[in-house]
Amino acid sequence: MAKPDYDGPILEIENLSISFFTRLREIPAVMDFSVAVQPGEAVGLVGESGCGKSTVALGVMQDLGVNGRIVGGSVRFKGQDLSKMSAAELRHIRGNEIAMIYQEPMASLNPAMKVGRQLIEVPMIHEGISEKDAWARALEVVNDVKLPDPDRIMKSYPHQLSGGQQQRIVIAMALMSKPSLLILDEPTTALDVTVEAAVVELVKDLGRKYGTSMLFISHNLGLVLETCDRICVMYSGEAVETGSIKDVFDKMQHPYTQALFRSIPLPGANKNSRPLKAIPGNFPLPHERPNGCNFGPRCDYFQSGQCDAGEIPMAVIEGDDRHLTRCLRYRDIDWNAPVEAMAQHEAGEPGQVVLKMDKLKKYYEVAANALFGGGGAKKVVKANETLSFEARESETLAIVGESGCGKSTFAKVLMGLETATEGQILLDNRNIEDIPIEKRDTQTVADVQMVFQNPFDTLNPSMTVGRQIIRALEVFGIGASDQERRDEMLRLLDLVKLPREFADRMPRQLSGGQKQRVGIARAFAGGARIVVADEPVSALDVSVQAAVTDLLMEIQRKQKTTLLFISHDLSIVRYLSDRVMVMYLGHVVELGTTDQVFSPPYHPYTEALLSAVPIADTSVEKRHIVLEGDVPSAMNPPPGCPFQTRCRWKSEVPGGLCEKEVPPVRDLAPGHQVKCHLSQEMLDRMEPVIKIAAE
Repeated sequence: MAKPDYDGPILEIENLSISFFTRLREIPAVMDFSVAVQPGEAVGLVGESGCGKSTVALGVMQDLGVNGRIVGGSVRFKGQDLSKMSAAELRHIRGNEIAMIYQEPMASLNPAMKVGRQLIEVPMIHEGISEKDAWARALEVVNDVKLPDPDRIMKSYPHQLSGGQQQRIVIAMALMSKPSLLILDEPTTALDVTVEAAVVELVKDLGRKYGTSMLFISHNLGLVLETCDRICVMYSGEAVETGSIKDVFDKMQHPYTQALFRSIPLPGANKNSRPLKAIPGNFPLPHERPNGCNFGPRCDYFQSGQCDAGEIPMAVIEGDDRHLTRCLRYRDIDWNAPVEAMAQHEAGEPGQVVLKMDKLKKYYEVAANALFGGGGAKKVVKANETLSFEARESETLAIVGESGCGKSTFAKVLMGLETATEGQILLDNRNIEDIPIEKRDTQTVADVQMVFQNPFDTLNPSMTVGRQIIRALEVFGIGASDQERRDEMLRLLDLVKLPREFADRMPRQLSGGQKQRVGIARAFAGGARIVVADEPVSALDVSVQAAVTDLLMEIQRKQKTTLLFISHDLSIVRYLSDRVMVMYLGHVVELGTTDQVFSPPYHPYTEALLSAVPIADTSVEKRHIVLEGDVPSAMNPPPGCPFQTRCRWKSEVPGGLCEKEVPPVRDLAPGHQVKCHLSQEMLDRMEPVIKIAAE
């Protein structure tokens, strides 16, 4: 084993190539990949799905399965080549010296074993310490990951914890042996933005406390900016640019890095005046990579005969801190040239009110001991509390809030998948709140459609794309003949910018972004008036997100659709929406235009949400507010203001009013309302959360 006082790089990957072998061919997943992680350093690995980020992590863990093999280069940990170690030596290093945290916390936890038992196994197996000492260390680490009531948590089963708490336990487990290297593979993707902010803060603090080096895999550039010291950008199996966060974010030297930044909604982007620029074309499959530069076919600066002539080595950028780029033309490109103007659009004027909700409530009644036969007392889950708002033709209304705030419940009631407990929903002045979907007339069903979060779950895998769209047209009674319906289906494929030949493809032959476009085409098949988009881009890569959001906006301009955009990503909300509704525990706590909601004064919950959003821009200054605790249960909401258990302003309200009474809805300005007890004087003292530093 390496000596503990080893002072070189903790992890050194040099010219690593990894292939997977199938019966048909060798598939090169990673090629000529190099990166080094110094002691105490955090390196971010970013890129689109399929670029090889997780394969690199599995290569470090020497866990490539039966088909995967390292075919070139080396992975050295504290100076020792991992591929030359015996199985026993690797077992000692994994979990002890190198720990890995995966995207889905429940995949790392045993559902049949209490949390404490799982934690103490790590040092007992790796270090041979006693159960009593292991328990004491586990309690210390659970405290470190800021979990409330460590004794209760240790005696709980994983399913008794929230997603954020489960992820903290997985982090605690990884830290039990105080590893030298922590690999985090998209550790916050499944979490709410507020929980994500707390987990990221925690990882940074623990890195400092334990001196742990980190390899942080993410597709979120803002998260990497907040967490890491250095960044490595990957594209199609290769590192295309590496350097310090400041150098790569402010002085990028590879066209792919530039294209990534142009496709994410940074402050200042606007769907009409400064639209995002999606990366043209598609990601190449591993066995269909082009000659020369892999990014060449999608690059604005490609030159035939130069960029496709042969292999392209990494070039050193003089004067920067270990800044490298895999681009032959980086000296010829004017990196400071203004972005070529995208097509600008006139902001559409919202038309008449299409949808009106008035004091909508949705309660569920469940047995108090529903898990054990359902007998006994009944409890009420208050999923939605007195929702009131209007949505107009051609308008995008964003609905934001954490999981469990009632966003999806309200969408189900609107769609007719659930019926309202109280209040009314008016669609063109017709009441639809108590008509379930099977009793709605065809026109109402066609008028209110939904685009779902996960495009993989919404298409029938055994039906061609064209057939699925034609099926929707048949249901909506559109077209007098098969030929008319086929023509309309092809027109819908044109509308969502998919080639007409895709009509004969099966869903498995499409990428995630292409599947989502089919879902959008199907939603618009009946000429939908209102489209509920439930996190429609959160499962997609950033470059695909830009194209799909742009597509939704374009269709909205043509069809004058009302878009209800459910999301927890406030960057995309700021870019897309005309108005924003912030929900917390079934209540609307703030409602206003996008400018009103994103500028002080805020509802204290909106303030915390804005602070939690990672922004991939070094010129942005952000006030730091981390919410403590989890969203309370809708089965047992707190008395008074629903947000009072986590509000940092509560002490400013005299007489404990926040804990006694639900706040009234107040108008701060025309069209801007909040549900809060804070005095006007206190609200006026609020400072902006996000500031863009002067040039």
